[in-house]
Amino acid sequence: MKLYHGSSVIVEEPRIFTNGNYKDFGYGFYFTVIEKQAKRWAITKRNAHIVNIYDYDKNHGLKMIQFDEMNEEWLDFIVDCRRGFKHDYDIVEGPMADDTIWNYVEDFVKDNISRTAFWELVKFKYPTHQIVFCTEAALKQISYEGSYSL
Repeated sequence: MKLYHGSSVIVEEPRIFTNGNYKDFGYGFYFTVIEKQAKRWAITKRNAHIVNIYDYDKNHGLKMIQFDEMNEEWLDFIVDCRRGFKHDYDIVEGPMADDTIWNYVEDFVKDNISRTAFWELVKFKYPTHQIVFCTEAALKQISYEGSYSL
């Protein structure tokens, strides 16, 4: 399986990031299977705009969770991760809460909108994808194939 990562630099050896803002699926190194999405990530970076390409050899011995769609379990998982709760998965995969969706998540957390209202608002959003490698064991499943500049 091909994975992509948009950046401002070539990343031959991805590393687990464990600082900064809390992300959708917690700390780790984020990829996507959608090349166009990686290009969008790269173009937001200052200076250079690089798309890195990796081959992913799925190992079923790792602890994984996959969300095939935005659903109640996905929403609760993202809310927990964004609040800083840690999970014990090696790899987490599923839809991405972009800035607009995240605003809806924040409104839901603050009780400004109901769950029902949240689902009504996000059903019109373009589907996205992310897969985060949360452990060193997970990162051993990928190999760098190359990169290109936008």
